[in-house]
Amino acid sequence: MSSNEKTELLLFSIILSILSSLLLSLLSTIALSVLLGTRKLEYAGSTWHEGCFICNSCEQPIGSKSFIPDKDEHYCVSCYEDKFAPRCTRCKKALAKGGVTYRDEPWHKECFVCTSCKTQLAGEHFTSRDDSPYCLKCFGSLYAKKCEACSKPITGFGGGKYISFEDRQWHQPCFTCSECSVSLVGAGFFPDGERILCRECHSNL
Repeated sequence: MSSNEKTELLLFSIILSILSSLLLSLLSTIALSVLLGTRKLEYAGSTWHEGCFICNSCEQPIGSKSFIPDKDEHYCVSCYEDKFAPRCTRCKKALAKGGVTYRDEPWHKECFVCTSCKTQLAGEHFTSRDDSPYCLKCFGSLYAKKCEACSKPITGFGGGKYISFEDRQWHQPCFTCSECSVSLVGAGFFPDGERILCRECHSNL
């Protein structure tokens, strides 16, 4: 190898070394700027760049927003509700928390209402007909039999007792003699057309 070739090789090596040093310095600067501009997120012993910690459904960065873990996956709240939360039987929207269960079906409290008057039934006494819920007042006025004496519904709710004779019913306090108003509960009585009479009033006919 001639002296000129050796000189050229030496110069090439020097230039290559300088370029390598510059490239390494540039890459280090870029890496440092990336690290300095990125927040580190930690959860359950694992670490992510801020932009890498994303919702497994919509793939949007979660950042500092609320999220819900599910096994090894993470979801933003709206995606989790869409994907996993039970749906209200009435409005079909997700039940995030609370609610009531009727016939093994979930309802928002504000959606669980009387079929007739739309009053909320959560925490209230209610009954049903054909699987539809009713407040006691509406059920009584719509479906319950009426007392022969006062014409108010006989529901039997709240321990209310009633008397039944043939196809007629009375509230227990309303079951009185049509003539003298004495109570006929536990006593003998005599039907007289639409009326019911005690023994004494019947004997005076």
